[in-house]
Amino acid sequence: MATFWTKKNEDIENEKTAAPWSEAFVKGNQHTPRRRPLRAVLFDLDGTLVDTEDQYTIFWGATAQKYRPDVPRLEYLIKGTTLTQIFDTYFPDPQWQKEITEALDQWEAQMRYDFYPGALDFVSDLKRNGVKCAIVTSSNLPKINSVRQQIPNFDSLFDKILTAEDFTASKPAPDCYLLGARTFDAEIDECVVFEDAYTGLQAGMSSGIFTVGLPTGHTKEEIQDRCNYVLDSFEGMTYERLVSLLEK
Repeated sequence: MATFWTKKNEDIENEKTAAPWSEAFVKGNQHTPRRRPLRAVLFDLDGTLVDTEDQYTIFWGATAQKYRPDVPRLEYLIKGTTLTQIFDTYFPDPQWQKEITEALDQWEAQMRYDFYPGALDFVSDLKRNGVKCAIVTSSNLPKINSVRQQIPNFDSLFDKILTAEDFTASKPAPDCYLLGARTFDAEIDECVVFEDAYTGLQAGMSSGIFTVGLPTGHTKEEIQDRCNYVLDSFEGMTYERLVSLLEK
């Protein structure tokens, strides 16, 4: 699957600016044309739809104590980064990577994957209104399979689940969200991204897709300049409310 969306940077830029709204958005034009109807919503998973941040903090805190006690608060420094980025920056030793990967797989297999309040109601309302919904995560298939074991109907909740195996460049590159739009044959002005982490927010904004930030791992003040809109929580969020937000 990794070769499905492999393009040169200039090709991605062409894809991003294919629509009038998209071109104006990317160029910073404040007087953008009216968006086309919403067709797809692309959700990050951890920290956006499911509450797992504290569990990962515990894992990486213990891992840092074992391998990198010289890096204070490493478990907080890595928030929002991919496993590849974590390994490259803090755990370059191949043996460390092997041991940590095995430990992480075991940890994720026993983690709880609880949806944030209102998240599933919002997804259901989007789908009732004909909007396609996708998970776009930097997590790998073993992690998603752990989620599936705990939530047997996980796949039926979404129209598509894209994982790290589906794209070559991880967040903060925009590839994953451009692939999400392409999956539904949608232009970027027909999509919305929901994210929580810095790298994910950067990926959404770099794609040219309207990006909504959730202040779960960071404060509202810390992410408000990294996205188009900050949503306090999914509670009370509906298709109609999102469309209204996009039309402002």
